[in-house]
Amino acid sequence: MDTNINKKHKSSVFSILFGTPEVLKELYSAIEGIDIPKNAVININTLSDVLYMRQINDVSFTIDDRIVVLIEHQSTINNNVPVRLLMYIARVYEKILDRETLYQRKTVKIPAPEFYILYNGIEPFEDRKELRLSSAFKSSEGIKQSKNEGCPLELTVQVLNINQGRNPEILTNCNTLNGYSIFISKIREYSASLPLDESIKAAIKYCIGNNILAHFLKEHGSEVVNMLTDDFTVEEIAAIRSKEAWEEGWEKGYNESREYFIELLSQGFSVEELRKRVNDWQGGAVNNA
Repeated sequence: MDTNINKKHKSSVFSILFGTPEVLKELYSAIEGIDIPKNAVININTLSDVLYMRQINDVSFTIDDRIVVLIEHQSTINNNVPVRLLMYIARVYEKILDRETLYQRKTVKIPAPEFYILYNGIEPFEDRKELRLSSAFKSSEGIKQSKNEGCPLELTVQVLNINQGRNPEILTNCNTLNGYSIFISKIREYSASLPLDESIKAAIKYCIGNNILAHFLKEHGSEVVNMLTDDFTVEEIAAIRSKEAWEEGWEKGYNESREYFIELLSQGFSVEELRKRVNDWQGGAVNNA
């Protein structure tokens, strides 16, 4: 594994899990439904420029210097992703190309870009969806008349739902991605009744016991707990517990508490302070049930 990947910003479980050429080859093959030649060279070129921390994605790599692939994992869909990836891919090309050759008269051939979002959030979402850069452009109506000539600049992102039961052909063909999907689903399952750190530990124990990402979780268990404690948002935890609250008949109390936590978030409370209040709130709700 390239230990320099994401060194200037906090790594995610996803970026570490899919941080080797072998696993990326498996992932891309499953996404595209193709067999990549065994001798194909995978070069990871994920940016780690501190000036672009807010634009860093999970992983970027080239295949035989022909295709450059940017993959992100998201638990919420951000419709501004195409704009951000436009800025990101420009930085990737700047990194992998010799800038001087761009001033030659001869056309410089560059790797073709592909963009993917792997979604496993709790909000209902279709198996596949395209996000287009052109949808973000302001209308030029009132300045010029449309000639219907198409957009001169386009970038298309493929959003793939990787929750359990969605896109089964992709999960079946990529054991690592399927294991990741199961692992996250178990954390959410346990989060309905346990504090977040205990939920993560319980999910790790379950997966190791069922030979799901077992080697990875044995090697990185403590890191995984720390990283996912930061990755799971207060809003997501509250939403998970909302479902449990609905089933137990105290939806009204949950909604009031949810608004309370959102208000605290807007006032600048830290994530750790909010997590403590979420846990305190859950314990109080259970005791009063």
